[in-house]
Amino acid sequence: MCGIHAVISAATIPNISPELRSLLSNRGPDHFGQAHRTLSFENGDSVIYLEFTSTVLALRGDHIAKQPLESPVTGSVLCWNGEAWRIDGQSVSSKNDSELVLAQLDATDRYSAESRESHILNVLRSVDGPFAFLFYDAQIKRVYFGRDRLGRRSLLSNEAEDGNSISFSSIAYVPVAGWKEVQADGIYSLDLNTCFTTSHGPKQDARATKHNWLPFKGDHMVSSIGSFNMMLPPPDHKLDFDSKSVEVLRHWLCESLKLRVLDIPEPPNPLSGTDVRVAILFSGGIDCTVLARLAHDFVPSSQGIDLINVAFENPRHVAMGKTLPHLETGDHYEACPDRVTGRKAFAELKSACPTRYWRFIAVNIPFEEAMSHKSRIVSLIYPHDTEMDLSIAFALYFAARGTGNCYIDKCEWEPNPQIITTPARVLLSGLGADELFGGYSRHEAAFKAGGYARLIDELKLDVSRIGQRNLGRDDRIMAHWGKEVRFPYLDEELVRFAIGSPVWEKCDFQNQSHPAIIDPAKRVLRLLADKLGIPVVAREKKRAIQFGSRTAKMESRTGRLRGTAPISQSN
Repeated sequence: MCGIHAVISAATIPNISPELRSLLSNRGPDHFGQAHRTLSFENGDSVIYLEFTSTVLALRGDHIAKQPLESPVTGSVLCWNGEAWRIDGQSVSSKNDSELVLAQLDATDRYSAESRESHILNVLRSVDGPFAFLFYDAQIKRVYFGRDRLGRRSLLSNEAEDGNSISFSSIAYVPVAGWKEVQADGIYSLDLNTCFTTSHGPKQDARATKHNWLPFKGDHMVSSIGSFNMMLPPPDHKLDFDSKSVEVLRHWLCESLKLRVLDIPEPPNPLSGTDVRVAILFSGGIDCTVLARLAHDFVPSSQGIDLINVAFENPRHVAMGKTLPHLETGDHYEACPDRVTGRKAFAELKSACPTRYWRFIAVNIPFEEAMSHKSRIVSLIYPHDTEMDLSIAFALYFAARGTGNCYIDKCEWEPNPQIITTPARVLLSGLGADELFGGYSRHEAAFKAGGYARLIDELKLDVSRIGQRNLGRDDRIMAHWGKEVRFPYLDEELVRFAIGSPVWEKCDFQNQSHPAIIDPAKRVLRLLADKLGIPVVAREKKRAIQFGSRTAKMESRTGRLRGTAPISQSN
């Protein structure tokens, strides 16, 4: 994980502000670096200034790759925020991925602009993993930028009103207005040789060229990863424990987790003697608990795994609780739905994996504390600005901070537990499972409205929209604490398997009942959970994070405020 920032300008670029430097350093506390370039053109009157800034959170390789990375041969510059898990289908394992990416991008055996550009695009298209990047190719004076196909890392752009400069950043900063998400629908480039269209300077935004992730797309291609299986089920289909898709899902999920939990360096200056390098955003639901259970199989036995569970003091729920005389002062945290399921799942993991050192971190956030961080959270999620964005961001922000009451031996609430902060700098999220395997209530509604044909269309739409939605927002929120969130369900190979599988091998709404009482939504994942020895979790219902942690509409006395309402209306 890194913070990246760049400015391309027709005028001299001022030093970045202390506020921006701080924001970028929060994302990458291990290194801060800058690179500058000045380009003069043939007429002698045109000059372009380029400034690249990177901060680094070092999680790959045996040394800190100090960014921006600069080629000693060509002078090209790479700002890389992400993880290249595979390049051209080959695992990058424990190597430093950013250095490998630059080495491939900077090949010097392509001489024409056309061959250089083709080479650069092919390298970027060959990368599997979450990333956002800026690459200045000094050989042809072009800047390439973008986000991965699923938009798992943040990159914003801001064109100056006078058109004389354009800025890129992992995070918006003052002045906030004008920042936009760079779309995850392709690789973009700016040709600095032709950007001067008037005497007033470059008009880069108008000159940005989009290059699709795939040169050609089929009718059912989604997210430029694979073709969606549109087949309708046979008459007597049934999804059960012996279905092939259950074990294939296990295989690809294990392959995904190996890349994401192995070879993580020990955090610098750990706060305790406990070796914990991975933490899981843990509601106790099936998606995150399956990740925890399988991570146990690969994380070295000498390391612990933290389970971070958040609960909020929501004044509306507290007011309702006052009418119940048996509730005591602190019970509004323990009554949060995610706390209840979290403790149950913690107990089940301890039973299924008794040799693992698990820590359940109960993060309790009073209303006043949440409000004291609100302005910072609002600035971090920008340009997202709705009440729903804020309620989700509250939960992710405090979960990523990772400070709460620690439970190790006992799963139940107890007074005066030790307060700890997880040292883990890698967070695992279960996001993506609902979209891939039919876990949302709208999927069942689609089936009821139009059978499997309608359900297939809804699932295909959901997967195609992953890159357009909120992962950039979530990256900005959680990276603020110097943490990197990883999404095992969104590994390209796993996604390719999921979208290529027939719908009846993922969910089973036609057969609502099951002998083992396994819900039809995400049934393939529920069956896997049961086989992994976590049967209670396999039967948990789906619940959105803002409702499970009770961050939804915390400032609304009535609870009637729409999630799509602008944040300003909630004050």
